[in-house]
Amino acid sequence: MATRIAEAAMPTRYGDFRVAAYQDGAAEALVLVRGPLSGDAPLVRLHSECLTGDTFGSLRCDCGEQLDAALRMIARSSGALLYLRQEGRGVGIANKIRAYALQDRGYDTVDANVALGLPIDAREYRHAAAVLRAMKLRRVRLVTNNPRKQAALEAAGIAVVERVPLEVRPNLVNLRYLETKAARMGHLILGRDEKTAAG
Repeated sequence: MATRIAEAAMPTRYGDFRVAAYQDGAAEALVLVRGPLSGDAPLVRLHSECLTGDTFGSLRCDCGEQLDAALRMIARSSGALLYLRQEGRGVGIANKIRAYALQDRGYDTVDANVALGLPIDAREYRHAAAVLRAMKLRRVRLVTNNPRKQAALEAAGIAVVERVPLEVRPNLVNLRYLETKAARMGHLILGRDEKTAAG
């Protein structure tokens, strides 16, 4: 069961939010909330930590741009962003940089993890579902391009009444990464429809 540990005001360049720290066992998450979460199903984004993209502005991924776009989207109306401590699709920052080194040698993001003996995607979302339940949210409009997030929340008892796409423009550095996520991991990106991405 997730527990709210602390809460405070969080003024940002996007607007004024409330930030809350939650703990579910050993897992921690931050939640940024804008406005009252009223209505049948508020807008919710699950964002896995990406130090390189979120903080340093790396162009190798689209994580920082997704975070920026999601916060802008939520700031325009209301909603919540859950920031999950799952660096490098759950393998940690050091392994992520090891995978980057293999990508420099021509591996794609999936094959780099496999070559290192790592899972392709070790993230899980039951802690996020526990936080949503602690927030008394049972139905959400989920901001994601990743059908796996939707399926994981639904399996944990959170109804996803709508998947809201999060479109960011690819750059010359991350284009292959995004194409790999679409072709090999089922992400719905780069203007593909869901049938194409899943195939």
